[in-house]
Amino acid sequence: MICDALWTCCLSVDRSGMVLFKSNDDIKSEKLEKGIRDSIMGIIKKREEKAMSGEAESFGSDFLGLLLKAHHDTNDIQRISVDDLVDEYKSFYFVGQETSNTLLSWTVLLLALHTDWQEKARKEVLQLFGKQTPNPDGLAKLKTMSMIFNERLRLYSPAVTVTRRVEKDVRLGKLIPLSWGEDAQLFKPERFSEGDSTATNNNVTSFLPFRMGPRICVGLNFATIEAKIALSMILQRYSFTISPGFVHSP
Repeated sequence: MICDALWTCCLSVDRSGMVLFKSNDDIKSEKLEKGIRDSIMGIIKKREEKAMSGEAESFGSDFLGLLLKAHHDTNDIQRISVDDLVDEYKSFYFVGQETSNTLLSWTVLLLALHTDWQEKARKEVLQLFGKQTPNPDGLAKLKTMSMIFNERLRLYSPAVTVTRRVEKDVRLGKLIPLSWGEDAQLFKPERFSEGDSTATNNNVTSFLPFRMGPRICVGLNFATIEAKIALSMILQRYSFTISPGFVHSP
């Protein structure tokens, strides 16, 4: 018998009539989910009350305002449900955190493996900001850091999965076109020194970390600025290397 102190569960019945056991983790997850939903609904209600009372002219022009406008749309076909509204809100504000985290994690790892580029990035940061908090004007001038981020994004996708992949080499007669060349597996930020188009030989479809066109990531600018600020502050304070026993095997 499992001790109650080590295992807590409760019973529920699904639509098919089956009895389901919920673990302690399941119960905690549901509480967290409810807490997040309640928090978002609280924000939504405040925005709605301001608009309905005339305190604000509309629901607002930001992302939440656009969602609320779609929720209150008089067109039945275009109107979105409360659940859709909450899910879109969560996706926009939460999902970006994970990709930004992985961007920074892989970048720090690569700079720990390639300390020469770590020093180049640190030198650039100190020249622009010294020990002060990074400012918008300086962030736009971080050319070396931009090259490093682009190379990291080229090597390791920020997304968990990529739905469009080339399954086999494309041949032109006896030739196989190469997007990145023989050094494609190497960490070489200098390939982006003249910009994305030069790095890809004008084949822009070979480098789409944030997608492009109408499907481009709405968080592109925010994520880039966020990552630059974080990495700048890390480089201002720390130097880092890889443990002798580390094996790089992504």
